[in-house]
Amino acid sequence: MNKKISLALAMGGLLIFSSCSKKVNPFAADYFTANPNPLEVVGDKVPATVTAKIPAKFFVKDAEVTVTPYLVYSDTETASQPYTVQGEKVRGNNQVINYENGGTVTIPVMYLYAPEMAQSDLQLAFNVTQGKKQYALPRVSVATGVIATAALADAGTVTPAIAPDKFQRVINEKYAAEIKFLVNQSNIRKGELTTDEMAALHSKIAEANDDENLEIEEVNISSYASPEGGLDFNTKLAEKREQSTSKYLKDKFKKDKITEFGELTAQFTAEDWEGFQRLVSQSNIQDKELILSVLSMYKDPEQREKEIRNLSSVFDQLADEILPQLRYSRITASINVIGKSDEEIAQIYELNPKALTVDEILYFATLTNDNEQKLNIYSTAAELYPNDYRTYNNLGVCQYIDQDYDAAKANFEQAAKLASDKAEPQMNLGLTSLIEKNYTEAGQKFGSAAGLEELNEAMGTYYLMLGDNKAALKAFGDSKSNNAALAQILNKDYSKAKSTLSAINNPDATTYYLMAVLGARTNNEQMVYSNLRQVSKLDKEMAQNALTDLEFAKFNLASVLNL
Repeated sequence: MNKKISLALAMGGLLIFSSCSKKVNPFAADYFTANPNPLEVVGDKVPATVTAKIPAKFFVKDAEVTVTPYLVYSDTETASQPYTVQGEKVRGNNQVINYENGGTVTIPVMYLYAPEMAQSDLQLAFNVTQGKKQYALPRVSVATGVIATAALADAGTVTPAIAPDKFQRVINEKYAAEIKFLVNQSNIRKGELTTDEMAALHSKIAEANDDENLEIEEVNISSYASPEGGLDFNTKLAEKREQSTSKYLKDKFKKDKITEFGELTAQFTAEDWEGFQRLVSQSNIQDKELILSVLSMYKDPEQREKEIRNLSSVFDQLADEILPQLRYSRITASINVIGKSDEEIAQIYELNPKALTVDEILYFATLTNDNEQKLNIYSTAAELYPNDYRTYNNLGVCQYIDQDYDAAKANFEQAAKLASDKAEPQMNLGLTSLIEKNYTEAGQKFGSAAGLEELNEAMGTYYLMLGDNKAALKAFGDSKSNNAALAQILNKDYSKAKSTLSAINNPDATTYYLMAVLGARTNNEQMVYSNLRQVSKLDKEMAQNALTDLEFAKFNLASVLNL
């Protein structure tokens, strides 16, 4: 063989071998951009997108590169899902990077948030496979730090739903009796005054007169004439019936020494067409639909009576069954049952809580703002009334406020077991699921509590923790809470957030911290410093966190906080 040809072939083989065995050069940091940078918490996660622009003639044709995003913080690191790209000569299903033209790679990044991530570094690690060779390239940093404002969402600050008591200081009860009259008559027959109904009415009035816990608010007399005959005649007749009934009742009160009967009122109705229509509707009269049709067609009382009399086939039945029931006076006593005073309930509770009803004990718990006292009262209620779901639900509310979440959950579950259709324990179980970060179960429980007024705050916090900030904003509505203000901040409605925070009745460290965040985002230095000073007074640990919070990266906090 010609030596020149042999040398050429040898050189060609060397070039081919050299090309195939060429290693991938280290990636430059400026190939990559991270969005956002710094990273931001969304819900309870830290998502981002890293975009790589690979230059031409960089990516070796036979190379396969696996990129693993690491978030490095506090001497530890957390890996996100690896992403693999390959050269055009590699057999595989990964994204191909052309050697001549280069290419763009989009790498999704996701971490579960931890507070230590505030000071962190997003690094990309590269592992290369070329045939049987494997090697690592130097890491590159693509983002620094995590803004964790969204992590201030706190299910523990949501007020659970109290199952309300039904205690009423004053309960109004009404007792009535009727006096029937003969046609065209206004005198009261003796038999009408000795009916069981009348006896019961007078007995109740006498009892209320003698019992200091009963109060006769009013006694009313309503007198009527049946709607046959002339309107003028019936008007006078109804008035006479009212007068005779009033005289009878006044005489009866005087005889029985009833002196405290509130207001005695009386009125009469010339023709009781409403009563007539009601009784006909409830009757079995064969042509009642025809009679009701006449009532709807004619509004003039005299025309009505004329047309009904023309229904000769049914008028006799009306005269026998319906009209006699419309010649009457009704006496109605309105009596207030006066319940125990707050002082009486308190005294009885101390001496013998068994003497109180469940509603009285539940009401008693509302008279204090001390959560420990409430807890003790609801514990007593649960012991005495173990079949009432409200006792367990409200006991769980106090435990939830005390951050005893396991005990609260157990009582909410007992309440739900006793009353699976009640909304309060369902909502409250949703809150304990939020605390446990069981978002699927929380959503199901909140769905079972639909329509509950307290649910808005819970749902807003639920959406915040899911990272759906727009849905959270809608759910909160006009709520005045830290969580509601946080939703407004994350949606960049800073004016409304400031208004919300200013309206909170009992601001805490988080309230002032969020106000400081507003100051930072609106370049109001004084607002940042003054509110962080308040944070420092209330919560030293939260103030310490502000020193590393990237929200305040532009501000010199060390001298202001004196930490």
